[in-house]
Amino acid sequence: MKQNQFSGRVSRRDFLKLTGGGLLAAGGLGLLRKYLSPESVAFAQIDPPDKIFAATDGWMYLPPLPTPSPFHPDDLSPDPSLFTTYIFGFRDVTGMTDEQILNQKMKAQHSAPMFWIDEDQTFRLELRNLGLQMRPDLTDAHTVHFHGFKNAIPFFDGEPSSSVSVPMNRAFTYVYRPHDPGTYMFHCHVEDVEHVQMGMTGLVFIRPAQNGNTSLYPSGKYVFNDGDGSTGYDREFGMMLTEMWVDSHWSDSHIQLPEWSDYKPDFSMINGRVYPDTIAPKGQGFDTNGDLIAPAGFPNLQYQPISSLVECNAGDRVLLRFANLGFMQASMTLEGIQMRVVGKDATYLNNGGIDLSYLTNTVVIHAGESVDAIFTAPPHSGGSGPDTYLLYNRNFTMSHSIGDFGVGKQMTEIRVHPAGTLSAQTEPNT
Repeated sequence: MKQNQFSGRVSRRDFLKLTGGGLLAAGGLGLLRKYLSPESVAFAQIDPPDKIFAATDGWMYLPPLPTPSPFHPDDLSPDPSLFTTYIFGFRDVTGMTDEQILNQKMKAQHSAPMFWIDEDQTFRLELRNLGLQMRPDLTDAHTVHFHGFKNAIPFFDGEPSSSVSVPMNRAFTYVYRPHDPGTYMFHCHVEDVEHVQMGMTGLVFIRPAQNGNTSLYPSGKYVFNDGDGSTGYDREFGMMLTEMWVDSHWSDSHIQLPEWSDYKPDFSMINGRVYPDTIAPKGQGFDTNGDLIAPAGFPNLQYQPISSLVECNAGDRVLLRFANLGFMQASMTLEGIQMRVVGKDATYLNNGGIDLSYLTNTVVIHAGESVDAIFTAPPHSGGSGPDTYLLYNRNFTMSHSIGDFGVGKQMTEIRVHPAGTLSAQTEPNT
């Protein structure tokens, strides 16, 4: 990679701001010219980022529509048997070399990588804009906007009219120090109707300072600083709800302009997949070139690595983190198990000691909202294998049905194993 791309050093503009006319007045013109030359020595980055995301384009898979469509699968796909739909997206490229990062062009992920931050801890997220390989005519900038984030200063907010957006072949580091635990979502806020629909969305959450206190709940894991263990849980699963209107994706790949007033989603997804792909295994990490390794037995899901399958032991308390960045309402129903909603839009449902949480088997989530819901896994039936419960969107007007119940829809499974079968969870969605 060339020296002046994606460096962590002080920018030339920053340098000029810092030095002003001082260098020139002191006879430092030669030093200034040396700094501005491509051969100048890179400054060390004092505080390296905790995460590095790359913004680019790519391809993903969705099953055939029930009726033939000229837009799906996209006839420009490099392999329609594996990839059907053109997308924009983010990739986690933390720890990769500059060469590996550049090689991730055209390898976007849907939905974006999930990440989390500890309350009151400084977190740095660097965004690198690799450009759109399929559409080099689109010189789109990108941002990372925390939707609903309560304490973002304008400079790091990601809303481009009041903060910085990242041009092609450039990088910017966002700095956060969050004070409000709960579940959020993030997305690109440049031409956000298009970029959100194209796939630049993901789930992020803030872990409370109370985490690690095992005196309130044995696992030491909590949704909020409840003080009594009422939001304690054993396992957690992120459920990023989005939609897909294939006409708009075809239009972007074919250099056309979609008519957004005609919006009618063809697919409704959880973590970038539709059922039964939602219950396929998670991706297997990265290869030596930094590319994603497809889930075992599912080469078509290479760029959709996040599984939505919920596996737990009988008696476990399971946290479901819902976030809806589609454009339509979702009504997520868990058949046979009640959920307790303990948070809404990253806000603890407790007002000065008055418990506002509630039990339900259907959580209604409007566009742009998040919900934290906990259920206790029921006793195992005693039969062979786990007991299976369905979690699905009852708003079936959002998408089609390809055959059997739930196929091609926003649905996944809860699998309850006998107590003690599964070891403790180390990361979400595992």
